[in-house]
Amino acid sequence: MKILVVEDEKGLAESISDYLSQEGFVVEIASDFIAGREKIHLYEYDCAIIDLNLPNGTGFDAVSLLKNKKPSTGIIIISARNALEDKIHGLEIGSDDYLIKPFHLSELNARIKSLIRRSYFAGTNEISYKEITVNINSRKLFVKGEEVTLFRKEYDLLMYFMSNIDVVLTKSAIAEHLYGDYIDSADSFDMLYSQVKNLRKRLTENSGNDYIHSVYGIGYKFGIE
Repeated sequence: MKILVVEDEKGLAESISDYLSQEGFVVEIASDFIAGREKIHLYEYDCAIIDLNLPNGTGFDAVSLLKNKKPSTGIIIISARNALEDKIHGLEIGSDDYLIKPFHLSELNARIKSLIRRSYFAGTNEISYKEITVNINSRKLFVKGEEVTLFRKEYDLLMYFMSNIDVVLTKSAIAEHLYGDYIDSADSFDMLYSQVKNLRKRLTENSGNDYIHSVYGIGYKFGIE
């Protein structure tokens, strides 16, 4: 899952990024409104953490931009201001949560996971497709009841597929989701091909079915052909 942090306090932004990266998220940082606007226009995110007080603009402006670009993106506003009118306005323009500084990173992490579960998986901690079951909290995969070990990127790829059943996903969209804007420096999709190959092997090695289908010239689709 991919997260955008729009926060001008460098120390806080880096602390959030480091913590969430360890939790398995792909995290990108924008230090002001202009940088945030550019990332919002160029990339897609599952969740955004947005500070209200930003150089060159406001967090409210960033929330509005993000909701216009991709309404399903979850948004958590963070602010030192504990003002009821800010909370109400944030909810009215599309934010999902409001967290007052200072806060514990573990609480932010819990709110992000809850938001993603609501947005993509109807609030459940466990999702299934045919013989495949994934426990979101433990990040564990089970195929026909047997636990299958996944590396981090393999898990991220599976979750992206399972949140887009029967949807044709372009190679660029998948690579961006897995690697964030770092994929811009890559010369090929070799890393993506390797992750798809590895995930396909994990899903089928316990007599599971292969639900990953190549779509010629475009990318991949997860589901039954």
